[in-house]
Amino acid sequence: MSTVNSVVAVYPTHTEADQAVKELQRGGVDLHKLSIVGKGYHTDEHAVGYYNTGDRMMYWGKVGAFWGGFWGLLFGSAFFVIPGLGPILAAGPVVAWIVGALESAVMVGGVSALGAGLYSMGIPKDSIVKYEAALKTDQFLLKDSGTAAEVAQAKDLIATTHPLEVTLHSAEKAMVAA
Repeated sequence: MSTVNSVVAVYPTHTEADQAVKELQRGGVDLHKLSIVGKGYHTDEHAVGYYNTGDRMMYWGKVGAFWGGFWGLLFGSAFFVIPGLGPILAAGPVVAWIVGALESAVMVGGVSALGAGLYSMGIPKDSIVKYEAALKTDQFLLKDSGTAAEVAQAKDLIATTHPLEVTLHSAEKAMVAA
């Protein structure tokens, strides 16, 4: 497990997650360290598709502007079908961690590939179970990582956006727990 400081917020809708990202951007948070994960497959009679245009992944469907915007702002994007969670869209550094967990077959007992990626980023297993449950109920995860001061600033900004839950995961706590 890594010793990365991070803050994770849970939002009930893509609109609220989008507003939080905009608030973090206005607050000067480094978007290179920001990740978002959620489902994006509800169609309501709209076509849904994913495709690559050059160096950018595109989403064609009801919430296309939401995902397309993140894939333009954040670095790295992916679509996974994870057993137990279903179709998951992700943007930001979390993508590399999920892929790393899949490629190295690092699975943490009882969690998905997403959970293994989050665990590799320093998120404790009990929190991963909560985050996977949030995704199963169509909620969105927003994660920022960095120094203790950077994530504390991000947590303060996130708190103003009224997430369902916001949790600070510090490297110091992870080292004590290990």
